[in-house]
Amino acid sequence: MDAILLDPSLYTVKAVLILDNDGERLFAKYYDETYPTVKEQKAFEKNIFNKTHRTDSEIALLEGLTVVYKSSIDLYFYVIGSSHENELMLMAVLNCLFDSLSQMLRKNVEKRTLLENMEGLFLAVDEIIDGGVILESDPQQVVHRVALRGDDVPLTEQTVSQVLQSAKEQIKWSLLR
Repeated sequence: MDAILLDPSLYTVKAVLILDNDGERLFAKYYDETYPTVKEQKAFEKNIFNKTHRTDSEIALLEGLTVVYKSSIDLYFYVIGSSHENELMLMAVLNCLFDSLSQMLRKNVEKRTLLENMEGLFLAVDEIIDGGVILESDPQQVVHRVALRGDDVPLTEQTVSQVLQSAKEQIKWSLLR
């Protein structure tokens, strides 16, 4: 019996994807060179969507990779690892991402709301995974850290809407005193 012995690695996540209900990419972050070009990534995403969008299961093996996924309204969330990766670890990452977004978007996890809050999505993914290494699996911690990082943006890097929102908050609080 020839068993393949693999050295344990912290690099457990190969990619995180969010596709819409047409299989189009809304968010994709690849952590290794399995699919080095955008063309290869898009082909993989199309394949993964075609294999998963009509099923109720949560785990798929595809192209030698373990894929855990979840759908919500008009979004499909995917966390991808190697074929020997622990599905429970990948599922913990998927659930953390989904639950974090659910809290940040006030349980309104759908395409339009996500597109309006992409900076929160980027911050959340960066808090959960760094270079393929899982850093955090507690959604409360992720939401807390994203909120802290969002507050630390210097005025020069804030968008006009952020500045206006901040001014509205300050006016509201001064009126309530």
